[in-house]
Amino acid sequence: MKFIADLHIHSPYSRSTSPQMTLPNLDQWAQLKGITLLGTGDFTHPAWFAEIGNKLAPAEEGLFSLKESNRKDEEIPASCRGEIRFMLSAEVSCIYSRDGQTRKVHNLILARDLASAAKINEALSGIGNLKSDGRPILGLDSRDLLQITMEASPENILIPAHAWTPHFSVLGAFSRFSSIEECYGDLASAIPAIETGLSSDPPMNWRLSGLDRFTLISNSDAHSPAKLMREANLFDTDLSYPAVREALRADRNSKTFLGTIEFFPEEGKYHYDGHRSCGLRSTPEQTRGYNGLCPKCGRKIVVGVLHRVEDLSDRPKDHKPPAAKPFQSLVPLQEIIAEVFNVGVGSKRVQKEYMRTLSALGNEYTVLTAAPVTGIAQAISNELAEAVRRVREGKIHIDPGYDGEYGKIKIFEPEERTLASGQMGLFT
Repeated sequence: MKFIADLHIHSPYSRSTSPQMTLPNLDQWAQLKGITLLGTGDFTHPAWFAEIGNKLAPAEEGLFSLKESNRKDEEIPASCRGEIRFMLSAEVSCIYSRDGQTRKVHNLILARDLASAAKINEALSGIGNLKSDGRPILGLDSRDLLQITMEASPENILIPAHAWTPHFSVLGAFSRFSSIEECYGDLASAIPAIETGLSSDPPMNWRLSGLDRFTLISNSDAHSPAKLMREANLFDTDLSYPAVREALRADRNSKTFLGTIEFFPEEGKYHYDGHRSCGLRSTPEQTRGYNGLCPKCGRKIVVGVLHRVEDLSDRPKDHKPPAAKPFQSLVPLQEIIAEVFNVGVGSKRVQKEYMRTLSALGNEYTVLTAAPVTGIAQAISNELAEAVRRVREGKIHIDPGYDGEYGKIKIFEPEERTLASGQMGLFT
């Protein structure tokens, strides 16, 4: 069966995460989005691990479903309802020294079952305080975390998380690793995939021949329910842990992993270089011209993902490996609606229109990718239909993100809004 999977999220026990990231809310929002398989996030945290055990029930092999007593089906439009499954997942922040240099790498773990997750937790609890954060910070080499993960069960999976972000990733500018093999050493062959992160997309990763053997996956890394599926994965396989694991490990010509749903990478908050304190956004070429220093204050410019990819790449921009998987670059529906109304994405007006759209047309993925533009116009508005059309065709403008600032998307030009003032819509 074909389904969408978002395997990297967080619980309310992670820093800067919404208290709304409860299992019932996650089940509800996964249905609104069109997700079938969702990571639990944060199984290393004792309190969250207990909630997983109490509120989820075993389903297909290695997967779980929300117990009936916790469901919120009455709050979900009939057009969006579906069965959601959970897979045990967690992110671990490894901060350690190797070869005289500090390394900071985030790793995503997918666990085969509760027993193997418990073994991982037991091993990690002897290294650091798992209660302090849903994403624990441990003085543990990434290679050793991989060994602990595999010793708990050979079917467990470790994936380098958001592999290009500057501060906490395997290939980021500050990790000082230049390959997966350099980081994970003799165990690198056990890694089946890498997570590309919000600030990069598959074509950027295709520029490195050393990544050809890895499945390129994308996940939301959501800290609030509305952020689910801003990036995700498309599978065509049985719905079970072994089937998903095999799809990730399969030959790149396999038809079980279909590709990814992507942010436009410019929208990610580390795509360009920059210095946020001074409001400086710079291209790699400009940064080199500045000798890596902010021209306003003289401090180091944060080297972004695009720059780092260029530094490590051994192929031109337009290279596409023969076995490359397809991908779709989308803008979250709530952001599109906010652009249509020219209001904040968190406004009540956006939330109301979002639910009205889903009720009329189906889940968010359907609206963004499959609903006919004419159908959107008839059911909702010409403006939303035109906005969705432009996003599908990539006809948008983005001020790229840099140094922790998300990029800013613009679908409509100011003069279009001026012409559409008054009672008229943007388009007729």
